[in-house]
Amino acid sequence: MSDDDLFGPPAEAVRPMAGQPLAERLRPKTLADIAGQDHLLGPEGSLTGMLNRHSLASLILWGPPGVGKTTIARLLAAQAALQFRQISAVFSGVADLKKVFEEAQRLRRGGRVTLLFVDEIHRFNRAQQDAFLPVVEAGTIVLVGATTENPSFALNGALLSRCQVFVLRRLDDSAMALLLARAEAEMARTLPLTQGARATLRAMADGDGRALLNMAEQIFALPAGAMLDEEALTKTLSRRAALYDRDREEHYNLISALHKSMRGSDADAALYWLARMLAGGEDPRYIARRVVRFAAEDIGLADPQALPQALAAWEAYERLGSPEGEVCIAQAVLYLATAPKSNAAYKALGAANRAARETGSLMPPAHILNAPTKLMQTLGYGAGYEYDHETEEGFSGQNYFPEGMGRPDFYRPVERGFEREILRRLAYWAKLREEKA
Repeated sequence: MSDDDLFGPPAEAVRPMAGQPLAERLRPKTLADIAGQDHLLGPEGSLTGMLNRHSLASLILWGPPGVGKTTIARLLAAQAALQFRQISAVFSGVADLKKVFEEAQRLRRGGRVTLLFVDEIHRFNRAQQDAFLPVVEAGTIVLVGATTENPSFALNGALLSRCQVFVLRRLDDSAMALLLARAEAEMARTLPLTQGARATLRAMADGDGRALLNMAEQIFALPAGAMLDEEALTKTLSRRAALYDRDREEHYNLISALHKSMRGSDADAALYWLARMLAGGEDPRYIARRVVRFAAEDIGLADPQALPQALAAWEAYERLGSPEGEVCIAQAVLYLATAPKSNAAYKALGAANRAARETGSLMPPAHILNAPTKLMQTLGYGAGYEYDHETEEGFSGQNYFPEGMGRPDFYRPVERGFEREILRRLAYWAKLREEKA
């Protein structure tokens, strides 16, 4: 295997050729040509400033597929006059890394610095990631890693501390429109699409520039004929699957969006995030569990029907399955999003947990202990207990906390929904307690 087979050719050797895919022929030749990343590559962009200062450091490019991570790495190497080398963490191991580092050290002795681009860097295990530390610290290489996963979780802390993380954005509609215009200029003809179909095509790519250009190439290859409208386009092409991985960050991002939309009483937004999760293949049972949790955490006794509604939706889904049962979960989401909100029960449990940890093994007061034996009666168990039902108000006002602990105030209901009534009751009992004391 030659060095070029392993590393790829230098950046300056890469040129589009006839017969290449359209996406490759349109690969930007300058950083200014990259669409949709002005926050990094515009006049005031972070990477632009780094290049202007001649201080290109090791960095991690984090973003979804098809937004230009590989192209940016190549062009950074060209603009900074660095030797470009590329490997993929999917196909490379420790032996490959060792060969890369030896080559970089040889070039360094000759006065050349290597920019090593590592695609899918999150796929390297911890030991492989640690292998980068000495060569990055020594300046043998400038590391540019590309990842679609959150670096906070996917990369170890030691490597992260030696790199700057730059976030690449999903391509917006204007950036996608620019790519289509470039494709039409390259092909010297206009895509046979109605205006509605053009918008649909951009939406079908879901922010992935490479996917957009690949779909455009398929349309250019169609026999000459009538214009394609939205319906004809969707029959011709497959929509790019929405980004969603049930055990990765997107899973947690979307459930967080659903939870916070319900908490914010935005029923429409909550339905949207529910639909996004279902479209991504999320297990509806997982969503149902989180909906039940939300009912107790964010509504509680402000609406005592919230928890039964959530549980009923979960049970109904179990009986019906998908897709029929998904409307039951949607009904629960709508109920919870429009219900009065209170986290008083959630906060009360947290406060009680802290008090339980701090007070240790304090005994309950003797008067509320049962006394099934004569010895326990002799020790005062149960002595002085007042049976609440025998009092005039149905309330004795006795102390139920350990002696010497004092009376904490865990549960503080809000003046919303049914908790307004609970607040009134608690105030009444507090007044009676004070009078009886």
